[in-house]
Amino acid sequence: MALESHSQILVEEKPSVRILTLNRPKQLNALSLNMVTRLLQLFLAYEVDPTVKLVILKGQGRAFCAGGDVSAVVRDIGLGKWRRSADFMSLEYTLNYVMATYCKAQISILNGIVMGGGAGVCVHGRFRIATENTVFAMPETALGLFPDVGASYLLSRLSGFFGEYVGLTGARLNGAEMLACGLATHFVPSTRLTALQADLCKVGSSDPVTFASTILDAYTQHPHPERQSAFYRQCSLVFFSFTLSTIDIQGKFVSPVSYLAIYFSLCRLDVIDKCFSRRTIEEIMSALEREATHKPDDWISATVEALKKASPASLKITLRSIREGRLQGVGQCLIRENRMVSHVMKGEISKDFVEGCRAILIDKDRNPKWEPRRLEDMKDIMVDKYFKRVEEEDGWEDLKLPPRKHLPASAIAKL
Repeated sequence: MALESHSQILVEEKPSVRILTLNRPKQLNALSLNMVTRLLQLFLAYEVDPTVKLVILKGQGRAFCAGGDVSAVVRDIGLGKWRRSADFMSLEYTLNYVMATYCKAQISILNGIVMGGGAGVCVHGRFRIATENTVFAMPETALGLFPDVGASYLLSRLSGFFGEYVGLTGARLNGAEMLACGLATHFVPSTRLTALQADLCKVGSSDPVTFASTILDAYTQHPHPERQSAFYRQCSLVFFSFTLSTIDIQGKFVSPVSYLAIYFSLCRLDVIDKCFSRRTIEEIMSALEREATHKPDDWISATVEALKKASPASLKITLRSIREGRLQGVGQCLIRENRMVSHVMKGEISKDFVEGCRAILIDKDRNPKWEPRRLEDMKDIMVDKYFKRVEEEDGWEDLKLPPRKHLPASAIAKL
């Protein structure tokens, strides 16, 4: 065994496996320029190294990765060097694309916080292992940004309109919920991770993906969603619909099918699909408020409040981004997101990103002054600008993704 340290990325070499550990625990393993550069270098090298069969990625401390190093990005923007921030994002998107099209199995162990850019370096990989310690979120709209790192591809592939809900509200998901919605492929208790890693390192040379899948299936568990989870009542209704032949509701006997319909109408997933399928943010908000009026629910109220606190500009470009992502491949999504983030960094349409970071991360007064302040003031013509090339900027170009030649059919985005 060889252990190599580049400070922020630890590399452990096993005979057929490379174990990479994100190593900025005090910063919750937030991705720096050095980390992104090193990860891209390592992933490209391992892809052409015939001795490497599996790549395991994990985080040091209580986080897998809490996102990109926002403080550095905001500092560059404040110094008038927004292009440097945009270049960092372009490099990060290139890493996301390489992971999404990787021809070898990437196994990400998500034993802690996974947010923003942290999602980009794991969810594009083939295997994503959640635990009881996992906390996942895409909180960008509260920061004046939008879910990027290929999120418009990833979120738009989730069932129904759950992706819109996660991306717009910044809702936190635990490990069980990640597994239920497909963002995680397996759930393994944290006490079993050491043994799991040891077994994965026994990979042979025949079929590493099948080997890894078999090992992971042997370790995985299927936790029950908590009562407050969006998935909780769905699990309950399936159970009852198969075990009761007739039931008494308000003095009436009904069939199992009717019972199923009654309980499904109360399921939060049903509310999510009903409300977040609307065409505009304003219509989504109105639909949620109507739901709250008809059947008061703390969860619906919290969802409405999260949307009201978010940047109006961020909400509108996020919804359009996810909707466009439904019709685009992962590469197209990343190229479009690079255009969008360049406009965010430049700050000519709105400076909400800098203001959001000030209010949430720097001053921590949690009272951002968004501009525009109201949804109705964020006009469609302003939204359109985020999706166009930064034509007036000398030297700016669309993201050029690396060619991915001679890849097997399995080397595609994994959701």
